[in-house]
Order: sequence, then C-alpha cells, then structure tokens
Amino acid sequence: MRRTIAARTCFPFAPARVARYPAHPRKEPRRAVTETILDVKGMSCPLPVLRANRALRGMAAGTKLRVLATDVASVKDFAAYCQQTGHKLLAWSEAQGVYSFLIERREEPATASPDEAGA
Repeated sequence: MRRTIAARTCFPFAPARVARYPAHPRKEPRRAVTETILDVKGMSCPLPVLRANRALRGMAAGTKLRVLATDVASVKDFAAYCQQTGHKLLAWSEAQGVYSFLIERREEPATASPDEAGA
C-alpha cells in the first residue's frame, strides 16, 4: 500500500495519511466466511454427533459448523446424521488422526398456519 507522508512539525508522532485508491469493482460484494468450531476430539460415538446436533440447534439457518473429531466411526456417523436431518455435509477431511467435518445448517421448513393444518 502506498503511503503519503506529510510534514510533521507540530506533531511528530501523528499518523501518516494513507493514499486511498478506488476499490476494485466487483460483481458481488464479498461476504465474510464465518464458521463455528466444535472440538470433540477424544469423544467416542455417539457423543460427537450429539454435541454437533446441540450446537446446530442453536445456530441460524445457513451458518456453518466445523467439527473436529478423532473417532473413526464419526465419518459414517456424520454422513448418516446429515442425510437424516437435512443438514449439508459440505466437506470432510482427515489429517494426523483428526477428522474435520464442515456442516451447513439446513433452512427451517415453512411452518403451516393452524388453519392449514386443520384443513
């Protein structure tokens, strides 16, 4: 980044002014990628899935949860859990015995009004 330095006679410790350039035009503004990390390393089946379920219930629709687990069975457990609940298993990986699962919370189904439920 380019900096312009102004003469500083009165305030030698004043911050330098930063030259501003126009932002690069983008078709779509960047959104911050945020995810919640749940560390369940050392827990065995079914605790990683149960803790992930509790965490996902408290999250907004469309948010992401990264689960870090060491249980080998968690690979099949999270795949089955996401298939049954409707959450998206975006990715999973294994590095040095630690499994990482990236899960996106499902959208809430539209609730029927009492008039539609009785009809």
